Amino acid sequence: MSTKETEGGRPLLESLLVKPAGPDCNLACTYCFYRDKAKLYPDAPRHRMSRDVLESMIRQYLAFAGPQASFGWQGGEPLLMGIEFFQEAIALQKQHGRPGQWIANGLQTNGVLLDDAWARFLRGNRFLVGLSLDGPAELHDAYRVNAAGHPSHDRVMAAVRAMTLYSVEFNCLVVLNRDNVRQPVQLYDYFLSRGLRYLQFIPCMELDETGQVADFSITPEQYGDFLCAVFDRWLVNGQPTAYIRLFDEMLIRYVRGEFPSCTFRESCDSYVVVEHNGDVYACDFFVTPEWYLGNLMETPLLEMVRGERYRAFAARKSQVAAECRACPWWPLCHGGCPKYRLVGGSDARDYFCAAHRRFFAHSRATFEWLARRFQREPGMPVAADAAAPRAVGRNDPCPCGSGRKYKQCCGARR
Repeated sequence: MSTKETEGGRPLLESLLVKPAGPDCNLACTYCFYRDKAKLYPDAPRHRMSRDVLESMIRQYLAFAGPQASFGWQGGEPLLMGIEFFQEAIALQKQHGRPGQWIANGLQTNGVLLDDAWARFLRGNRFLVGLSLDGPAELHDAYRVNAAGHPSHDRVMAAVRAMTLYSVEFNCLVVLNRDNVRQPVQLYDYFLSRGLRYLQFIPCMELDETGQVADFSITPEQYGDFLCAVFDRWLVNGQPTAYIRLFDEMLIRYVRGEFPSCTFRESCDSYVVVEHNGDVYACDFFVTPEWYLGNLMETPLLEMVRGERYRAFAARKSQVAAECRACPWWPLCHGGCPKYRLVGGSDARDYFCAAHRRFFAHSRATFEWLARRFQREPGMPVAADAAAPRAVGRNDPCPCGSGRKYKQCCGARR
């Protein structure tokens, strides 16, 4: 790979996030933020990626991607495309990949269409699957229903059984809403009791038509409570009991100095979104005319990634209030995800700032201990240790070094 294809020693793009069926979906989840993107394409009631767009996208990306290239297939619901579409995608990746290039595929699905045939295909082609599951039926079906209001939990659990049977690698994507966020320990135990130990908790915060925080969203206080409660449940005698994406990425940050994913990085430039017709946007959360980069059938993808608009989007993350840069947690969060600055303007503090500060303080001593453990014995599992740190108490000195009690500083309820 030539130096012109890298920036700061890493690839210009780490992945493509592809929407082959656009916003089309066979569910009508109450909190979905992507369904309204159909308004961007009013002349196309049905959205499907053509073979020409598929091939052009794969060919262009693999031509400048690094030795590792990643495709994330999302929606809407990508399984609406059918197995044949993804068989074609795999064939094109093999055709256009460079010698020695390693290509990864991830797929995010609601699971409703995922049967044995899909499971065999996903396993045979080594897809990593993200399956949306918000907990037991009474919690999952509160928001994840189809257009007729019918529940989806039973069909999602059928997908779990199919993927388990065929040894498909999958994570559960859990959207934290106003119902399930109130039951952190019960929710965590629900997943572990079913052998589901690869989890990603996604905080829900959307705005309603009046510009106010939607009623299904969670508060920063609830999110902070949830993270701390699950964190304390997660580590038993110094041994993690599951893979939780945020916790594992926090540990990587303490060991290596950088987060693997974009949420807490310094800039937003690790991927772009490709819509069904080849339109390219800067981010999944900002598929808007303002952050439209072009269409890859008209403008080379590499040119868009190098372009001023994408650079402006990447730099936008650093446009934060002065109080953020003065915060002792700035090196960990870098202002958080710009999506959550929707309340108060683009340079406002992250809506979940108080939650992050509380969790960072609550977990820092433990992560520092875990990092030392892994640095001493790389690759070794964490074992029980008499020196394992305890959780920070509300009357303890705050770990941020402010000199105040934890309850009056990073542990304060805001």
